[in-house]
Amino acid sequence: MGFEQVMDARNWAALPFGFWVLVLFVFGSMVGSFLNVCIHRLPLGQSVVSPPSHCPHCKYSIPWYLNLPLITWVALRGRCKNCRAPIAIRYFLVELLTAVTFSVCWLWFGHQSVAVALIYCLFLAGMIAATFIDFEHFIIPDEITFGGMAAGLVCAFLFPQLHHETARWSAFFQSALGLGVGLGIVYLILRLGKLLFGRQRLSLPQDTKITFTETAVHFSDQVIPYEELFYRRSDAVVVRARTVELIDRGYRDVVVRLSPDKLRIGQDEFNPEMVPHLEAVGAEIVLPREAMGFGDVKFMGAIGAFLGWQATLFSLMSSSIIGSVVGVILILSRRREWSSRLPYGPYIALGALIWMFFGRQLLVLIFPAG
Repeated sequence: MGFEQVMDARNWAALPFGFWVLVLFVFGSMVGSFLNVCIHRLPLGQSVVSPPSHCPHCKYSIPWYLNLPLITWVALRGRCKNCRAPIAIRYFLVELLTAVTFSVCWLWFGHQSVAVALIYCLFLAGMIAATFIDFEHFIIPDEITFGGMAAGLVCAFLFPQLHHETARWSAFFQSALGLGVGLGIVYLILRLGKLLFGRQRLSLPQDTKITFTETAVHFSDQVIPYEELFYRRSDAVVVRARTVELIDRGYRDVVVRLSPDKLRIGQDEFNPEMVPHLEAVGAEIVLPREAMGFGDVKFMGAIGAFLGWQATLFSLMSSSIIGSVVGVILILSRRREWSSRLPYGPYIALGALIWMFFGRQLLVLIFPAG
């Protein structure tokens, strides 16, 4: 049986429409269970297939009857059956969110096209995994971004209705165009942002002590972990120091430059791991900063492959607004500092979600006919 026959709405209509809502809910919860594995293992570089599901605390291998989506977490009250260690509520929420989004996709798009509804389910599964990973680790794995680009191109070719086309190559072109625009425009913004805003120069009171420890840089009343400064190997913290004190030597009137793999003091170079403590006195410090990472660029390419080039522009604009509002709220509520890094992928995903459900209506509102 070919793809066209499998996705033929007449075959699916043999059973009540509401029945498929329930099926998509159950199937979505199962996919959500797998997404939990991806969310936990992909950032660690681990296989999502082997070993089988197990408790991260006691390594207890979870049998199938204790691995039922939604039901098991509730029945065990969020604890491991073997060691009683707590299981994060994130596992339950991801399963529930995926189940609900799959059902909503069917309710929203199932009457129009079975294929489009199921493809959007696949797309949203990737969005959910990327969002939770980015929130926790500030990365979006290549398995999701590059995999999403490839999946979007393949789906467009097999089911041209995804891009409102009838010819496969026309739909493939639309998908490739969306991918290219998503990659290109966000990459240009990333490079321009790096050029214009890639460094933050802070003036400090005279004779301010700036301390570099193994994990963070300390100055005035601020403590900034290196993980919030070094997003790439070329990023560096720079201090024009009046004095520098190491454990075994000192310097006067030199430039201190610390990057992830190199510490330079004047003309001398050191391995940062061999210098656990450094004190400098100066009146200025230059910090690296990044508006978005290259993972966001690839993420936008995947969105374009599924939704088209218009979606990438909308997602970019809407995500910047949403991210700004959320960032200001967090800062005003004192849950974030101005220098804190915020994940950008979740706001891109939210923008893409809005476009997926309301994009055509938004186009009509923005560009009314006549």
